[in-house]
Amino acid sequence: MSLRVIAGALKGRRLRTIAGLRTRPTAERTREAIFNILGPAVRHAHVLDLFAGTGAYGIEALSRGAASALFIEFDREACAVLNGNIQACGVAGQAGVLRWNAFRNLTCLRNHEPQFQLIFMDPPYGRDLVEPALSHLHDAECLAQGARLVIEHGNDDPLPQPAGPYRLQDRRRYGRTLVSFLTYVL
Repeated sequence: MSLRVIAGALKGRRLRTIAGLRTRPTAERTREAIFNILGPAVRHAHVLDLFAGTGAYGIEALSRGAASALFIEFDREACAVLNGNIQACGVAGQAGVLRWNAFRNLTCLRNHEPQFQLIFMDPPYGRDLVEPALSHLHDAECLAQGARLVIEHGNDDPLPQPAGPYRLQDRRRYGRTLVSFLTYVL
């Protein structure tokens, strides 16, 4: 299976995926709808693609003018595919990949500079990973004031009511997928 970059400088580029069910690439129509909602917020943003898989979110953001993207993925094969996609798209100068277990913590992002302004989070469904990941992001002090978070989750894995520094701005349903848009406000 392959995905395409939908718009921007890399429009039409194919992204490799991983065989089997270890990752669940976001449907192109869903990704397109998300980026239409984000609009100009993508340009010049420093992006974090958490639970990155193939890197489709972060690469799409780079294609649409994001300043940089950091991809975090733990699966070894997914990291290899992700690195290959970054190289094939010619965005290695704007991208970094960290192989890290975001389930446990995100200390790898502690005080990251520049702070992230746009965060994509697409954790495995049905494992209650959203709330811990949000907590880890806050603890790492790596998010800019007003950062926008896009969280993809399943119908059976609803987003807990955001508390603390996160405010729910919007929620959309795309088939069996829910997408929640949050803002980080200290």
